[in-house]
Amino acid sequence: MKYRLLSILLILATTTFAQYSETTTYAERLGYPKGKKVVIMHVDDVGMSYESNQGTIRALTEGVATSFSIMMPCSWVPGFVHYMKQHPGLDAGLHLTLTSEWKDYRWGPLAGKPTVKTLVDAEGALWPSVSDVVKNGSADDVEREIRAQIDRARSMGFEPTHLDSHMGTLFATPAFIERYVKVGMQERIPVMFPGGHNTAIQVDERMSPDMLAMTRQIGGQLWNAGLPVLDDLHNSSYGWKGNSSMSKKELQRYKTEKYIDGLKNLKPGLTMVIMHCTDPSEIFPHISDSGNTREGDLLAMIDPELRKYIEKEGIILTTWREALQRRQQAK
Repeated sequence: MKYRLLSILLILATTTFAQYSETTTYAERLGYPKGKKVVIMHVDDVGMSYESNQGTIRALTEGVATSFSIMMPCSWVPGFVHYMKQHPGLDAGLHLTLTSEWKDYRWGPLAGKPTVKTLVDAEGALWPSVSDVVKNGSADDVEREIRAQIDRARSMGFEPTHLDSHMGTLFATPAFIERYVKVGMQERIPVMFPGGHNTAIQVDERMSPDMLAMTRQIGGQLWNAGLPVLDDLHNSSYGWKGNSSMSKKELQRYKTEKYIDGLKNLKPGLTMVIMHCTDPSEIFPHISDSGNTREGDLLAMIDPELRKYIEKEGIILTTWREALQRRQQAK
């Protein structure tokens, strides 16, 4: 589930962007207090299943989650969109989906197979892995499918507050990330991109100084286009699986401690913390074997100890919607 950033180096060979300031975070540019940790607590994979929807609703209403993104090709999208219409103002983005990774539960492209033939496997579904998309998919088809997913959201009656990438597929090649950034700027929709100090994501990606400089240059491009930019991205929680023998209390304690450690190690700035909150039923194991880590995310989000830590440390929780509003007012 990691976001692949190595490939972005090739995009920037002939392009010049505004330089990132080492002394001023994007959070400060958005008007947040200097030295503060500003965090978007973000749930991925909404609409994938009924259980994913229920977990997200609980994380938002009972817990500290502030934002989420929807997998538009999936079967349970209408159920969540109907919930959104009854609860306006939610921070709903698009989890742009170019893979269909589970064995017995799959989905196809919204643009239609004849329109994006390079994105479809022998079963008529999206490719099961990122490497398959890289091997077979064309950048033109990727852009068509991105636009089809945005179009479905708008047709269903909501304007996405941001775009991000399921399984990091859009970060897998220079051509894909170029289309992702281009569509976001053209449609005036913020895109998830870590363009600041990138302290947390460097741990996962082992970025060289040159790679770090390149991410900052793309961040400058997005900022100059009038969009908010992340200072950092925390994307480790999917690997915090715990142990299947843990009780729910033990799993909650384990996951909460992991999130507290993660927040403790964040540097000041605007950071998106990614999670997958699911309230699993007896059906979910037939979809995915990831129920344990997903349920653990939900249990952590609704744990009073996590909320208590956030409040004690003065961490500011925010949304993509607020970030865009602040960007529109910033210089």
